[in-house]
Amino acid sequence: VQLQASGGGLVQAGGSLRLSCAASISGFSVKSMAWYRRAPNKERELVATINDNAATHYADSVQGRFTIFRNIAKNTVYLQMNNLEPEDTAVYYCNADLLRPGRSFVYSYWGQGTLVTVSS
Repeated sequence: VQLQASGGGLVQAGGSLRLSCAASISGFSVKSMAWYRRAPNKERELVATINDNAATHYADSVQGRFTIFRNIAKNTVYLQMNNLEPEDTAVYYCNADLLRPGRSFVYSYWGQGTLVTVSS
């Protein structure tokens, strides 16, 4: 299993970025995918999740500004980030919770981080 995250960069406050996470998951199905972030000197926090029914959940701090969505055919999840704030500066990580056919055990995988820097 491989998760390849991309799309980070430097943007001014009020700007937008779109993160992508392409998953190579041969032999697995997706239970859910998510974006987390870790800001300097802070704990990792959940940003947004999307499950196999396309139900989404967002952290209060990004509700209304960020949108998580996916392309099932490409096994790719995206995070559209609008109206970015300096407080959104962090390394963003994608996560995938996967299932093997007929099994209930959840396998959790992480991609490498992608840095988002929002200047004021």
